[in-house]
Amino acid sequence: MRKLILLMILAGLVISAFVSIVPAGEKQDKQKVRALIVTGQDYPGHKWRETTPVLVEALSKDPRFEVYVVEDPHFLDSSALDGYDLVVLHFMNYKQPAPGKKARENLKKFVAGGKGLFVVHFACGAFQDWPEFGKLAGRVYDPKLRGHDKFGPFTVEIANESHPITRGLKDFETTDELYTCLAGDSPVEVLATARSNVDGRDYLMAFSFTYGKGRVFHSPLGHDAAAIGNPAVSELFRRGAAWASGLSPVSTARAGRNVKNE
Repeated sequence: MRKLILLMILAGLVISAFVSIVPAGEKQDKQKVRALIVTGQDYPGHKWRETTPVLVEALSKDPRFEVYVVEDPHFLDSSALDGYDLVVLHFMNYKQPAPGKKARENLKKFVAGGKGLFVVHFACGAFQDWPEFGKLAGRVYDPKLRGHDKFGPFTVEIANESHPITRGLKDFETTDELYTCLAGDSPVEVLATARSNVDGRDYLMAFSFTYGKGRVFHSPLGHDAAAIGNPAVSELFRRGAAWASGLSPVSTARAGRNVKNE
């Protein structure tokens, strides 16, 4: 009996040691993450019907994700939002009312309570009449600033090689809109930058931070399907989404596809 009790104590110590390997705030990799892409509205020059499937494909290559799509930003009004682990904002309410008070309360509570947010491209321009969105997104579109360089090729430079999202990633070339219109002063972790061909200044291309108990990853990259489909951009998005969800980003995503429409 004494030997049995001793074995049980040792087994407990081994289990405790194993659990402690997972960093605080991160999920076990076997735990599925329900990611919700919120889309359906945007500036006419942003073809969300073309970009959304590519974004879905990028995230779905990490088999730990179950990816869902809703083509109505007002879904954020619903308490059903609580059934997800990550919200991906892929819309901009251009000349349309932004989701109202209930949606804003839900989104704020969602992230502050410990879940993840991923802001893609012109989603930085959503909720223009909601000051708190500046804190939720870290940086937001300021219409008083120059919008972006002319669509074309540029180099994205990795600014933080030690962050879990960008660890092991290298500088890469992309063809996209180099946004110069982000404004805000919230503390953020700069992950990647690009230098404007117009004014020679460096601008944020990816950054992360915490909001309450939650995590936020934001990248203004992704103007069109080809820009999101760029393997380096897809990898950056996939890793950023994983980190925001509380997962350990993986350098090479395994094949997998679990996509559902809500």
